[in-house]
Amino acid sequence: MHVLILYAHPEPTSFCGALRDVAVKAITAAGHRVTVSDLYAEHFNPVAGRHDFRDDLDAARFHYQSEQKHAVDTAGFAPDIAREQARFAEADLVITIFPLWWSGVPAIVKGWFDRVLAFGFAYVDGARFETGLFPHKRGMVCVTTGGTPERFSEGGVYGPIEEVLKPVQKSVFGYLGMKVLPPFIAYAVPRVDEAARAAYLAKWHDHVVAALG
Repeated sequence: MHVLILYAHPEPTSFCGALRDVAVKAITAAGHRVTVSDLYAEHFNPVAGRHDFRDDLDAARFHYQSEQKHAVDTAGFAPDIAREQARFAEADLVITIFPLWWSGVPAIVKGWFDRVLAFGFAYVDGARFETGLFPHKRGMVCVTTGGTPERFSEGGVYGPIEEVLKPVQKSVFGYLGMKVLPPFIAYAVPRVDEAARAAYLAKWHDHVVAALG
């Protein structure tokens, strides 16, 4: 099995970084291969534009999906997109690790979805959700929050965590036809003690191992 970890945190010593390290060790210890796309360290540009392509289908009017399909047909993506698409194509399991910001993914993760999961590469007309192109792939979210479990519950101020994570679990992984695995949430990371953080890491290790099975 090959695992792609899509990792997004600007601070290498963050708790997200610890979650990444635990995942890498668990995957390699189980005899599987792993690639980490460290978006901040690799200076991934989240902003879509003409720079995504080596040439233009239409130099007069920019239509992003049409340019994406042209790039698929002509191997015309910019090097950073081509690299990430190759990583995604090789992966059997995609794990996203990020902190929850404004009830969503950091902009750099959204930009990865926008630029890498291109029309013609990751989806086409008539191939979405149950008919998506990647039924053999699996996707899993690992996220840290500042809020407590109560705040992300039914009746909590943010609503159920399942609803908060829908834009990734349903509208990205599910949209592409991938099997969506149960997420891992480390709640209130800035507010818990070291013992609680250690417990999170141990549970995350077991969560990763279960996903590999």
